This record gives sequence, structure tokens and C-alpha cells, in this order.
Amino acid sequence: MPIGLIALALGGFGIGLTEFGIVGLLPEVAGDFDVSESVAGYLVSGYALSVAIGALGLTAAITRFDRKKVLVGLMTLFIAGNLISAVATTYELLMVGRVVAALCHGAFFSVGAVVASDMVAENKKAGAIALMFGGLTAANVLGVPLGTFVGQQFGWRATFWAITVIGVVALVGIQLLVPQTTAAARTDLRAELAVFRRGQVWVSIALSVLAFGGVIGGYTYIAFTLTEVSGFATSTVPWLLVLFGAGTFIGNFVGGKAADKALNSSLIGIMAVLTVVMGVFALTAESKVATLIMLLLMGTIGLATAPGLQVRTMQYADDAPTMASGANIAAFNVGNALGAWLGGLALAAGYGFVSPLWVGAGLALAGLVVVTAGSLGGGKAVEKNSATGVTRRSETVEVGAQ
Repeated sequence: MPIGLIALALGGFGIGLTEFGIVGLLPEVAGDFDVSESVAGYLVSGYALSVAIGALGLTAAITRFDRKKVLVGLMTLFIAGNLISAVATTYELLMVGRVVAALCHGAFFSVGAVVASDMVAENKKAGAIALMFGGLTAANVLGVPLGTFVGQQFGWRATFWAITVIGVVALVGIQLLVPQTTAAARTDLRAELAVFRRGQVWVSIALSVLAFGGVIGGYTYIAFTLTEVSGFATSTVPWLLVLFGAGTFIGNFVGGKAADKALNSSLIGIMAVLTVVMGVFALTAESKVATLIMLLLMGTIGLATAPGLQVRTMQYADDAPTMASGANIAAFNVGNALGAWLGGLALAAGYGFVSPLWVGAGLALAGLVVVTAGSLGGGKAVEKNSATGVTRRSETVEVGAQ
């Protein structure tokens, strides 16, 4: 295993913590700034939309630069954003900090995914990307619950100070452990954008929006569901989030292995199970035992999609992997914003604290329809001859299929 993958995972840990660390603290933030639950939730959807903008805008601007220097610069931006959040005295300033930190998120993972996949053999690319995203899932397992606990004990701003320190450590790790890289061979932006004329690229993007929208639609307001529906004490929320985080850690690596063996088949199966899990969770949320089980399953199945979704997009746009990867990261976060927004609308409409889970089930079902239709439609992936560098179009939809 290349040691540089550890550095990328370290950066992913810091970014994952700032993305989801606020979820368990939304009740405290809402109370501090005297805003409603749905308005507090906009700190999640606002972050996600900013990630999408950064994933496309920054990725397009940085394709000609050395990728290691790009990663270092992006982590610097991440640190600045969290500093702003840590000193925020108004809701608006906190949103500014979230936006600044978010701008680096998409570009970091899009560039990092390309760097990670270039470090390993062809049949290990999904596994390498899964390891890089392992930092994100580790943030859910350890960072988010711990960040929630710190925020409850010392104030939510303390969590952002802690994230800032982690960002500095991640920056040093990237500088020391990621090998020197070069810019992408192709820097013609028009040629990069040409991949978006391909139908299967748009299938992958739509699936990413719906898959992550389904998970985040329920997860954004989970602290309210746990306390107001399941009947758990507020003090237990950090430890309950460990279950979701542990599930994401498991699902990320299992999903990577499954995608390496059979890409579309694994995604169809995962989306079907995710639809069921979200629906069952909504029906059983009043039971504490069922809630514990469903939290674990929601994290496991939800994040099992991530490596496959990233590989699927890059598979159909291998001649422009950085832009394709950036577009998919943007799609993840458009999904995050969509799920959080729709969940907030359901709450504001008075449908109760299980309604975001039903929103998630509906989005997951739509994703199942999309990936099934896309798989039946087939498509052409791009393959590159490693000796000649010549690209060709080939009929294939299964990574690892014989």
C-alpha cells in the first residue's frame, strides 16, 4: 500500500469532520442563534452546495497545476474556513466559514481520487479510492461523535477549533507523505468538458445525487429523530452517531471490493437495500432497539455506494478523469444539499421528525431506477493502452468482469 494513500486519508478525515461534524450539534447551534431546526439544517445544505461549486469551478481552474501543490493549497483554504467558523458570533458568519471550508472539499477529493488511483494497478483502483475515502468514514466513526461530545461539553465553537488543528496536521501529512506529482497531461478545458456529452456520465452523476441525497436526507436531522422520536437523551447522541460512523467505515471498504468485482450489479443491489433500510427506519424509529440497528445499516449501505459511484463516473470519462471526478464529487454534494433541503421542507410542513427518513427512501428508490435503466442501456467506457497512451471506446459496464 503506497504510504501516500495514508496522507490522503488524513486529509479526508479533516474534511469529513467539518462536513458532518455539525450534524450532531444542530440543536445547540439552533438554540444559540435562535433559529429553527430547518434553518440550522441549511448549514449542511449550504456547505454541500459550496462543495459542488468548488468541485467544478476549482477543479477546472487547477487541472494544469502540480497535483501535490494543489492539495496543499486546498488544505490551507480548509483551515481558513474552519477558523472563521470557530470565531463566528452570528449565524451568517458561521455560514461564511462553512462556505469557505467547503470550496476546497470537492476539488480535494476529485484531485485526490485521481492521485490515489494512479498509485495502484488497474484492478485495485476502487480499493485505493476507498482507502482515501476511508478518512471521510473514519471522521464519521470517531470524529463526528467526538466532535459532538466536545461541542456539547465546551460549546460548539470548540469543535471547529479542534477541526482547525486537525487541518494543520493533515496539511503537514500531505506535504511529507504524498509523492511529487505532475499536472494532468490534458489541459484543454473544452476537451475535458466534452466528456459530459456522454449519456452514461450523466447516469453516474444523477445516481450520485440520488444516492447521497437519500442518505443525507435522513442523516441531517438525525439528532432530532433520536431525541424527539426514539426517546434518547441528548447526551447520548454522540455515542449513537458512532453506530452510523462505524457503518460508513464498513460500507466504504465493502463497497470498494464489490465495485472492483462487478460495478453496476453491486450498485443496483446497494440502492435496492438502501431504499428498504430508509423506509424500515422511518417505520421503526420509535423503537430504541430498532433505531440502533437501523443507524448501523444506514451508514453501512449508504456509504457502500461511494467507491463504485466514483469509479463508474471515471470509467466512462477516463480521458478526462479529474473533471469527471470533480463532477461526481459535486454530484455527491448536490445530493447532500437536496436531501437536507427536502428533509427540512418536510419538517417545516409539519410531517414530523421521521419525515426526513421517508425523503431519503424516496430519493434512494429514484436512484435504483436510474442505475437499473443505465445498466440496461449499456454504454461505452474509455480504455487507455498503458504502453501507447492511445485511448479507445469499448463496450463494457462491469469493472472486473471477465
